[in-house]
Amino acid sequence: MSRINPTPKERQFDEGRLMQVLVAPVISEKATMVAEKSNAVTFKVLRSATKPEIKAAVELLFNVKVRGVSVANIKGKTKRFGRSIGRRDHVRKAYVLLQEGQELNLSGEAA
Repeated sequence: MSRINPTPKERQFDEGRLMQVLVAPVISEKATMVAEKSNAVTFKVLRSATKPEIKAAVELLFNVKVRGVSVANIKGKTKRFGRSIGRRDHVRKAYVLLQEGQELNLSGEAA
């Protein structure tokens, strides 16, 4: 391979790794508004996950077609616990845009 980044046909992912990439869905007011407005689903993902890995994981686990992935790294807030100062963990969020006609229901109710 002479290219630094492989083409999508050349790219192979370990299925065990893809099962671990998505940590949890984000269920919040902002995530719900984004889902309704632009047909996007929000997930917490591993901090080392890449956009192609996230796309492959969503397509593998939920059998939907993904149009694009946007990623945001959120720094943990500093919090006080009595006299000691602590910090919440850093989080990496992925906004997964689904193609037209595709739907992903994470609420658990029957469609």
